[in-house]
Amino acid sequence: MTLLDARNLGKRYASGGRDVGALDGVSLTLCAGETLGLAGASGSGKSTLARVLTRLVPADGGTVRFDGGDWLALSGSELRRRRAKMQMVFQDVLGAFNPRATVASVIEDPLRIHGIVPKAGRGREVAALLDRVGLPASYAARSIRDVSGGQRQRIAIARAIASRPALVVLDEAVSALDVSLREKILELLVALQAERGIAYLFVSHDLAVLAAVSHRIAIMDAGRIVEAGPAAGVIGNPQSAAARALVRAVPRLIIEQEDRNAV
Repeated sequence: MTLLDARNLGKRYASGGRDVGALDGVSLTLCAGETLGLAGASGSGKSTLARVLTRLVPADGGTVRFDGGDWLALSGSELRRRRAKMQMVFQDVLGAFNPRATVASVIEDPLRIHGIVPKAGRGREVAALLDRVGLPASYAARSIRDVSGGQRQRIAIARAIASRPALVVLDEAVSALDVSLREKILELLVALQAERGIAYLFVSHDLAVLAAVSHRIAIMDAGRIVEAGPAAGVIGNPQSAAARALVRAVPRLIIEQEDRNAV
């Protein structure tokens, strides 16, 4: 079932007295329970697309249907209510949170705002969410500043899934983590998807990350999607110059592909 259907999205910015096109007729679809990896070099438009889809910045044109409705037409209380179904995890988690907040308040916010759990049950729900992302319930009392980067990313995921979303958009969500932590977070995301049927739009410049989690991959360049298809096909036989450059940037992917060709 199609969960997200975006058509002909456009976005332009004024920069240094020039009119710069960030998105130019971008279209994509995402099914329930699917992971679509969105890759591209810096400045390709992938983060702008993530922010347009999550309504953090307005589109200049195009349409988005999400969960059966006109996503871009929503406003006010209806938009706030429907935001529970589409959540986002940022690269800079600390910048996205109130640095004076506690872990409990960070995770409780969506429970309170969207009326997910009555006040009396929020403490138990926070403890359950922390447990699900591999953190002890005692972390609820800590300041968000007093946990490590990997722990903050787990807390961000706990917050994102608290509202029981259908779609989570992840914008370079593991790029700041070391390799061992990155693998653990990716394993957590895959397990949560299997349990809850969550769809992911996973934005990254790193094809090795996207290869580990994506069903399909779309490649962006200069504000357009220049290639899209099953993850193994895009990585194993890239057709666009942008995709070939991204594959060359990850030597392990090239070695693995050569090994497969030799079999």
